[in-house]
Amino acid sequence: MSRPERFSVRRTQFMNRFYARLAARSKAAKGFVSQPEPRTIGSFARGRQLVAGNCLFAGYLIEAPNGDVWDQRSPDRAYEKELHGFGWLDDLAAVGDGAARLRAQNWLWGWIERYGNGTGPGWSPDLTGRRLIRWINHAIFLLRGQDSAQSDAFFTSLAHQTRFLSRRWHSAAPGLPRFEALTGLIYAGMSLEGMESRAEPAIRALARECASQIDEQGGLPTRNPEELLDVFTLLTWAAAALGEAGRELPAGHIAAIERIAPSLRTLRHSDGGLARFHGGGRGLEGWLDHALAASHVKTRHPDGMSMGYARLSGGRTSVIMDASPPPKGKASYNAHASTLAFELTSGRRPLVVNCGSGGSFGADWRRAGRATPSHSTLCLDGYSSARLGSLTRGEQQEALIDAPRHVPIEMSLASDGMRLESGHDGYVPTHGLTHARILEMTFDGRGVVGEDMLLAIDDSSMKSFDMALEKSALKGVGFDIRFHLHPEVDAALDLGGSAVSMALKSGEIWVFRHDGSFKLSLDPSVYLEYGRLKPRATKQIVLSGRAIEYATRIRWSLSKAQDTAIAVRDLKQNDPDDID
Repeated sequence: MSRPERFSVRRTQFMNRFYARLAARSKAAKGFVSQPEPRTIGSFARGRQLVAGNCLFAGYLIEAPNGDVWDQRSPDRAYEKELHGFGWLDDLAAVGDGAARLRAQNWLWGWIERYGNGTGPGWSPDLTGRRLIRWINHAIFLLRGQDSAQSDAFFTSLAHQTRFLSRRWHSAAPGLPRFEALTGLIYAGMSLEGMESRAEPAIRALARECASQIDEQGGLPTRNPEELLDVFTLLTWAAAALGEAGRELPAGHIAAIERIAPSLRTLRHSDGGLARFHGGGRGLEGWLDHALAASHVKTRHPDGMSMGYARLSGGRTSVIMDASPPPKGKASYNAHASTLAFELTSGRRPLVVNCGSGGSFGADWRRAGRATPSHSTLCLDGYSSARLGSLTRGEQQEALIDAPRHVPIEMSLASDGMRLESGHDGYVPTHGLTHARILEMTFDGRGVVGEDMLLAIDDSSMKSFDMALEKSALKGVGFDIRFHLHPEVDAALDLGGSAVSMALKSGEIWVFRHDGSFKLSLDPSVYLEYGRLKPRATKQIVLSGRAIEYATRIRWSLSKAQDTAIAVRDLKQNDPDDID
C-alpha cells in the first residue's frame, strides 16, 4: 500500500472514532415509531452453542460459559467484526427460550456499558449498520423483562449509533459494507422517534449505490455469489421497511432487486445452495428462498449466464462454471484463481465442489483456498491461473494479479443436451498454452461429458511452449485436472483403477471415467466451510499427465450408473450443524 493509501486508512479510522464519541453526546430516542418485522434468520444449533458459552466466530472457538463475552480477548480482527456486528443475535433468537434471551440481554447491555460511549472496534459504518438491524429486529425479544433504566440505555444507544451512521456511512467501502451501513440507517430512521430525517438521505444514497454497484446482469464487481445474496437480502429488507412505513421506493432500488433476483436463480444449485466461488459459501440456510420470495420477482436469465458464471441444468442435476476473468483491483481481495472451475450437484447432494474459502481458518488456509489447485479445473505445472499480489499495509489484503484477460464463452444445443465451450489465456504468459474446456450435459441430467484442451494457438505461444518444454528436458509440461468431491460422497477406485465410483447419501451412484490416456488417482482433499472449527477431510479425483505437443486433449465423463433410478426419493436427513 502506498503512503497516501496508508494515510487514508488511518484518517478513516480516526474520523470513525471522532464521530462515534461525538454521537455519544447526542440526545436519546424515546421509542419506536414503527418496528420492522424480524426478517433475519438464525441457526438454532449455533444458538444452542452460544447459550452453552461456546463462541465460534471466524474459525475461532472461545469458551465463555459463565463470563461476559466482552471480557474475552479477540484473536483477530475478523473475530471482532463478527462479535461486534451482532449477527449472533439471530442465532440466539432462533432458540428463543429464557436462557437464550438472558444470554442476549447480558451481552448486549454489556456492549452498551463498555463500548456505548464511542470506543472499541465496533464503530465502523458497516458493523454499526449490521448491529442496528439486529437490535431493531429483535427488540421485543431483547426488551422483555427489562426495567426502564435498561430500556432507556437501549434506545439511547440506538440513537447514538444512528447519528454516527448519518455522518459516516459514506466512508464505508463500496459494495456490501456500504449497503449494510445504508440499510441500517434506513431501518433506524424509519423505526425510531425523532430519527425520520436521517432516513431520507440514506434512501436516496442507497438508490445511487444500486446504480453504481449492480451491473446490468445483476452482478457485483467482486463476483461473489454469497455477497450478492447478502446485498439482495439487505435491499429486500429495506424495501419491506419502507413499504410498511408507507414510503415509495426509488426506481433505482426497485430496478436493482429486479436485476439481482434472476442472477441468484442462475447461481443456485439444484439443492438450493449457491455456487461457492470467489470467497463465497452456499449461503445461510433459508436466506436465499426467503429473499427471493420477498422480492416477488419470478424471472430468470434465459441464456444460463449470470455475473460471469455459466449454468447447465437437466433433470435434477446442475452444473455452474466460472466463465469470466476474475475481479480486479480492490474487488479481487477475496477473489480466487478459479477460471473454468465448475461445481456439480445432483438433487439435494453436492458431488463436485470447490474447496471453498479458507478465510475462517487463518491466512494460510485463505491463500490455499484461493489457488487454482483448490478448484475443480485444470492446473498447469503447479501454477495457478492467477497469482496473489503483495500484502497491502493497513488493510492487510492481497489482490489477484496476472489473471486471465480473455475468457470467451459459447453456449449451444448438443445432440441430446446443452453444450458449454470456454477457454482462458491465464497460462499463455508462462507456458504459451490456452486452456479450453467443453462441457456437455444431457437433457435428463444423468451424464456430463467433458473435454479439456491445452493449445498453443499462434507462433508466439508456440515459442513460449517450446521454451517450457526445453526447461522440462523434453519430458513435457505437467498438468493436473482436479475434481474435488463433497465430504459426504463415498468414492473409490473401480474397474481396476480406470474409473471412480461415487455413492451419494441419496442412494445415487455416479461414475467418473476417462479416455485412458492419462493417470487417474483418488487423492486426499479438504472442504473449507464457514461455521466449522476446522477443515473437513474429503477426496479429489485427479487426472494427471504431460503436454508434449501444441495440442493436448483430455476427455472424461461423469454419469449416473445405469441401475440408478431416474428419480430418487432422498429422505436422508442432513447432518445437523456442529462446530467440529
